[in-house]
Amino acid sequence: MIAETICSAASAAGLGIAAVTAYRRRFLSAARIAAYSLIPLGLVLTGAVGWAVDTAFSPTAWLGFGLLGGAWLMFLGTRTVERRKGIVGRKERRAAKAAGREAVAPAASAPSLGTASRPAGRSAAKPASAPKAGGADDFSDIEAILKKHGI
Repeated sequence: MIAETICSAASAAGLGIAAVTAYRRRFLSAARIAAYSLIPLGLVLTGAVGWAVDTAFSPTAWLGFGLLGGAWLMFLGTRTVERRKGIVGRKERRAAKAAGREAVAPAASAPSLGTASRPAGRSAAKPASAPKAGGADDFSDIEAILKKHGI
């Protein structure tokens, strides 16, 4: 009963503010304020406020919300584990279970800049060509990366 009274008073106050705003010839703002102020009254008349009050003070309802939250957390947790393992669909989960996926990716042991493919006489720190005049030696690392990728 008190929740309905508070909502009705909030709606009346909002409509009063909307009237003052309309008197100042700010009709768009007044219409927006009136729309917001009618929401609590509409919730009272539809019975949503009564339902919310009954639900807020019901231990059974809180137990239900707790169970729903727990189920949601379980779904979220299983999705997170699947994404970390890289398993997306049901077929991939079955294939991963049957194959016993490796913990490390196969390409992880290969060096990132391809130093194993270089001849033994060259050092990784020095480029193969002599530095050019100007600031060309600054871009030698970038050139090596682009050559490695075939660009």
